[in-house]
Amino acid sequence: MEPIRRSALVQATIAEIGAAHSLDVTVGQIAKRAGMSTALAHHYFGGKDQIFLAAMRHILAEYGSEVRARLAEARGPRDRAAAIVIASFDETCFAPATVNAWMTLYAAAPTNSGTRRLLRLYQRRLRSNLTHALRPVSKTPETDAETMAALIDGLYLRAALSASGTASAARARALSILHLLLDASE
Repeated sequence: MEPIRRSALVQATIAEIGAAHSLDVTVGQIAKRAGMSTALAHHYFGGKDQIFLAAMRHILAEYGSEVRARLAEARGPRDRAAAIVIASFDETCFAPATVNAWMTLYAAAPTNSGTRRLLRLYQRRLRSNLTHALRPVSKTPETDAETMAALIDGLYLRAALSASGTASAARARALSILHLLLDASE
């Protein structure tokens, strides 16, 4: 039962953060949404911060699966870099509750060491994946990877916060910049 209950708490955390648009929720609210007692939620995770970190690890695992699936379809270095961009703007990343969880992660990182560590891990993996993809086709793969990572995060935040922003528009803009960087390296 433990994996099922943990999963229910993670899903409830994402839903509660989505409803509140912040981490301004209680373990009691999360537990109620998951259909269990507050004491059981504390037993499995210890507290709200730990539940939130588990929720973000879940979101990052889903994102990682999307990246791996896209990379498996790639036919070369340019396609690998594009696959990472495309995965970063997958529609699943723009579910309202997921967007609110990401916003909470960014907002909490300066003051919470666990959240900061998780954000840095995501950022390092993104840069590493992009650098690996760009190395065969770019004169400055590390610099181009850093540029693309910053662009991905920035465009994601803008699209997520904009009433008119869409994943497809952000993805198209990021792919356009990727092509410009690669064309400049030729």
